Amino acid sequence: MKAIAYTKSLPITDAQSLFDLELPQPVASGQDLLVKVKAIAVNPVDYKVRLNMPPAEGEHKVLGWDAVGEVVATGEDVSQFKVGDVVYYAGDLTRAGSNAEYQLVDQRIVGHKPKTLSDAEAAALPLTAITAWEILFEHLAIKKQAAGTNEKSKEVILVVGAAGGVGSILIQIAKAITGATIIATASRPSSKEWVQQLGADYVVDHSKPLPAQIAALNIGAVTHVASLNGTGNYFESYTELLAPFGKIAMIDDPQNIDISKLKMKSLSLHWEFMFARSMFNADDMIEQSRLLNQVSELIDQNHIKTTLGKNLGAINASNLKAAHQELESGRSIGKIVLEGF
Repeated sequence: MKAIAYTKSLPITDAQSLFDLELPQPVASGQDLLVKVKAIAVNPVDYKVRLNMPPAEGEHKVLGWDAVGEVVATGEDVSQFKVGDVVYYAGDLTRAGSNAEYQLVDQRIVGHKPKTLSDAEAAALPLTAITAWEILFEHLAIKKQAAGTNEKSKEVILVVGAAGGVGSILIQIAKAITGATIIATASRPSSKEWVQQLGADYVVDHSKPLPAQIAALNIGAVTHVASLNGTGNYFESYTELLAPFGKIAMIDDPQNIDISKLKMKSLSLHWEFMFARSMFNADDMIEQSRLLNQVSELIDQNHIKTTLGKNLGAINASNLKAAHQELESGRSIGKIVLEGF
């Protein structure tokens, strides 16, 4: 089968940073599905792994943690899916990724692809949807309501880095099935327009001090923060903005934050890592399958739309290099996808 891999951690401008190769087709067993990959998305985790996790000498690694494909074989313990099902998933950081024609993935972290989306549109969603869902409902404990209810609660969520992949789907999920007021941050006209289209109630500029901008909105204290980048830069602002017993959930890797600042308001800090369940074979791994199916339903009911920002064409080393380079620039809006081999 065709695949794209790397053997050394190299700058993306290096010809060997990613390369095309042929690999044996894997065989499904146990809880695994064998999926023929149709479309993929590229995430910051791809380039972070490429740069920081070189394979052992003489070995290679296939990246990719967002895919849509067709189930072509199942392991003996599979009960949730059958051959012919079209699925979407983010996969498992400890296994071979989706930058290949065929991939093995545990059924417990797989959902049925939204029927109303194309393969490329659906490929943009799994990793970020799982991350956003776990942030909102497992870490921040935002109250859910039935889609379309539109009853405002007293919860106020500040979403920092809102125009990226996670922020783009988090805003939509929060708008669709919570009553929270959503404050998004964006610093460019294009990203501001993007988050407003997705459902942000207010937009503030994260290149300027946040407390004064949010105070000027006159909507009361922030109760929850989804910190999707720059946590180290904004952490003190969060502790100033948050109401007592407020919650912060982050996904980045700040080097120096002073958690003692949480004490006076009894604030809590949560660190979301959507691969935790699959990496440690958690007892509740199937929750990721369930939430992906719920997201599919919300999409097919027209409450959520794809966060696809750009389709770079076929799945090959050249196009993947372009995707990595754009993500490393930090200026992409929405998700970057590739489709077909």
